[in-house]
Amino acid sequence: MPSDHALREFIPPYPPRHTRAATLIENIRRFRQSMIDVWMVGHFSSEMFRSRILRRDVIVCNSPETVREAFVDRADVLERKSPQQRWALEPLLGDGLFISEGATWRARRRAVAPVTHASRMRELAPVMTEVAAEWHAAWAAQPEGASLDVLEEMARMTAEVICRTLFGRQLGRESAETVVHAFTAYQARVGQTALAAMLGLPDWLKRLEAFRMRPEARRIHQVLDRLIADVLHKQDPKEASLVRALSALQAMEPWALRNEAATLFMAGHETTANTLAWAWFLLSGAPWAAERLRAEARSVLGGRPAAFEDVEALPYTRAVIEETLRLYPPVPVLAREAMADTTIRGEPVAKGSLVLVVPWLLHRNPRLWDRPDHFLPERFLEGSPPRYGYVPFSIGPRVCTGQQFGLTEAVICLATLAQSFALTLEPGHIVRPVSRLTLRPGERLPMRLCHLDR
Repeated sequence: MPSDHALREFIPPYPPRHTRAATLIENIRRFRQSMIDVWMVGHFSSEMFRSRILRRDVIVCNSPETVREAFVDRADVLERKSPQQRWALEPLLGDGLFISEGATWRARRRAVAPVTHASRMRELAPVMTEVAAEWHAAWAAQPEGASLDVLEEMARMTAEVICRTLFGRQLGRESAETVVHAFTAYQARVGQTALAAMLGLPDWLKRLEAFRMRPEARRIHQVLDRLIADVLHKQDPKEASLVRALSALQAMEPWALRNEAATLFMAGHETTANTLAWAWFLLSGAPWAAERLRAEARSVLGGRPAAFEDVEALPYTRAVIEETLRLYPPVPVLAREAMADTTIRGEPVAKGSLVLVVPWLLHRNPRLWDRPDHFLPERFLEGSPPRYGYVPFSIGPRVCTGQQFGLTEAVICLATLAQSFALTLEPGHIVRPVSRLTLRPGERLPMRLCHLDR
């Protein structure tokens, strides 16, 4: 009979770690395929390393000390997102909080932070409970062994949550699905290397890249513009919505309100959907963890959907989410462009250099984590993660304002569904982590549904 230790051995997939330096062409090819495919074995345990890609220095910070110095102590100089991030997201988000900088960023931060603050979770969580209950009912109506694309299921579910939160419960599902499919198409068109930015090529190449992404961005904008107009001019003023709250807190031009709604949608839907999809995959490969989570959910919930008041009583569910975020951080590369000459750990960083904090590396650094590639939710019950060594929501002044929203939503949705259902990977399907804008388990995640109450 296998030992308890053997039963708990689950190392989920990750890309090959290279042992020899690649050529520039090889790295460009790998990076275009997925942002996490370029790293070598030694990168995971390095405190800091640097390279030069033609005209641009790239410095990677991979220890708590260098992460703190870059993103906290040097935040004023390293405020600007990378050219790749700006070029990839500007057609969709405009001057939204995620990519703005300077006075615009400070003004938007002051406007957005209060509407997603942790103190508002009790007010915002009922929508999460409502949507989770609807998905529970929909899965209960499915036959045993039904095949589900869990990536799409979680995308639709989290889109419902953020759309109802942003625009109120009157929003129809059709609009949410339109935005989801447009955003997926948008990701597929994003060029990962932003070669014009990296190589200092002419601006017309930037405009050419942006032109390829505008149809999907325009589709999203058209839906958001209509929804915002309905919220502000047609909807019952008593209907709660983040858009109404944002508009009331600070006067914004319609286009600015649209940009922040797009940013909140992206942050509140895409990253949480990916996290929940990864969590289901991880639980399918770790039956001990699935059973412990199920037992906790059943004990606390007794068959009803989870509510905000239950979150504190679901520590193992939260540990599963936190371990999922460690292994598969939604944004696996955090990049900044130096706006002036500076230093990190005494090393010179020239203006225009790219400074990276790479959660994909940091969260698997063997100097910080025991068995870093294993799925072990229990590690988050045994103590706090290393400070500045666990940054799934970034760190410093630009830390994600919606992190408590995402964590609360993930715990409520996972506990509600896991008490009644299990999911197993479709036989023969290979899961491969792929990162373009965010880290996904491929383009789809086919799994089979098991009813635990029948």
